[in-house]
Amino acid sequence: MIRTAVPADIPEIHAMVRELAEYEKALAEARATEQQLHDALFGAHPAAFAHVAEDESGRTVGFALWFRNFSTWTGTHGIYLEDLYVRPDSRGGGHGKALLTELARICVERGYGRLEWSVLDWNEPSLAFYRSLGAVAMDEWTVHRLSGDSLAALGR
Repeated sequence: MIRTAVPADIPEIHAMVRELAEYEKALAEARATEQQLHDALFGAHPAAFAHVAEDESGRTVGFALWFRNFSTWTGTHGIYLEDLYVRPDSRGGGHGKALLTELARICVERGYGRLEWSVLDWNEPSLAFYRSLGAVAMDEWTVHRLSGDSLAALGR
């Protein structure tokens, strides 16, 4: 079952964010707190949205955290999927596809033109899964990031 996240889901979402960071070999970089996630998802001005996947027993087994973006080329909003994660013991049960299906449904319903996300180059199981759904890698684009000291220096 896929449902919109509620505030009571924050501890499980936070735990899964950390599990994902560990899988991606970047646990030390995952510094978000439960309070920060709560504020981003449920504060006065939510900046992000989340859906959770539950198994037959009601246990939370996965989540998708996303936000709206905008394309000046299409003139429409889209969804940027920040995180998609299904716990290892629940992979292969259709939860990841169900989460993506829900986000695609939202895009279609709202007239959004794109559903986009990034995936690590070495994560072949995820790359194969996304290809099986018809997703196309944007190989000609390179993600750039400013953070830390570089961001602070430019922002002064």
